[in-house]
Amino acid sequence: MHSTDIIDFLVRKDQLGTTKLRTRPLAPLADGQLRVRIDRFALTSNNITYAAMGEAMQYWRFFPVSGDEADDTDWGQIPVWGFGTVQASSCSDIAVGERLYGYFPMANAVDLTPGRVTAGSFFDASPHRAELHSVYNQYMRCTADPFYTADTEDIQALLRPLFITSWLIDDFLADNDFFGATADPAQPGLMLLSSASSKTAYGTAFQLAQRAGIEVVGLTSPGNVAFCESLGCYHRVLTYDQLDKIAPDAPAIFVDFAGNAGFRKALHTHCKGLKFSSSIGATHVADMGGGKDLPGPKATLFFAPAQIKKRSAEWGAQGLGQRLVQSWLAFTAAVSRPDQAWLQVQQHNGPNAVLAAYQQVLGGKVDPRTGHIVSLQTQS
Repeated sequence: MHSTDIIDFLVRKDQLGTTKLRTRPLAPLADGQLRVRIDRFALTSNNITYAAMGEAMQYWRFFPVSGDEADDTDWGQIPVWGFGTVQASSCSDIAVGERLYGYFPMANAVDLTPGRVTAGSFFDASPHRAELHSVYNQYMRCTADPFYTADTEDIQALLRPLFITSWLIDDFLADNDFFGATADPAQPGLMLLSSASSKTAYGTAFQLAQRAGIEVVGLTSPGNVAFCESLGCYHRVLTYDQLDKIAPDAPAIFVDFAGNAGFRKALHTHCKGLKFSSSIGATHVADMGGGKDLPGPKATLFFAPAQIKKRSAEWGAQGLGQRLVQSWLAFTAAVSRPDQAWLQVQQHNGPNAVLAAYQQVLGGKVDPRTGHIVSLQTQS
């Protein structure tokens, strides 16, 4: 990029398919701030969920769009997970050239205000982020990050935030004794996961499959059945129109990664033994709907930071981190199997390539084995 320009990728908050690129000059760096070159970030259905729930869950507030345009409030920047390099620093604790992992806007650079700086991380202390959850405000300093290895940056960007959510879903269900779904030792509890080919779903399945007394059932479209079966973490894989293959009275939990209101109602109606229903994401944006008039348990939105807060209080940050890293290493070993990798990374460099990748992910037209790593950096 030109050193005087920032390129922002903006989307209409109410029309996620409407996008634009905005180029603007860099502002002077304020005292105590960092300017981070955003080198690469992952683009997955998780980011579409951030946009779809941008107002309700305050995701638009992390990187607000401001400027001279009258319609600035109509546009937003979708948060993404990725890696950046400190380009300029007026913070004495953090040097130019340092590598960072964290939550960035879809842009080629961002200014951050470090606070609570330690050897391993810092938090963005910008006033507009003070009320937002600290999980999203923390930036890891790669030289002291136990998750980090330089040769796995793409896998980290693609899977690390999703797997942490997956791990927390599994932990939350176990923490609540699977809401009684596993109470009968003679009958395994069914864990029904929609959008089973999505990365957060199969990360959850990977964790759940390690527990006794559980049958993990993946629910997906016909074209993704073979992929889901190849992963080895689902005991059964069914298409969305095969609900009749699920015993209606079996004790079950529904973990909904798709957000399809029609299917959610059909499953709630069929599964009379449903003990708990959790809504995680929204990969099917066009079919999103509320949970009103549902038979059985109310669909409850899962908010990962709440479980992080609970476990951090119980185990301490170090204890939680050790458990996460141990599980992460086991998961990435499975994902990266030489004989059959779960993930094949595609690189998209430059604004036009990022636009094309975004429309592909938004439209759900992504091979489940593909992971998109994108960069808005341009060749100077």
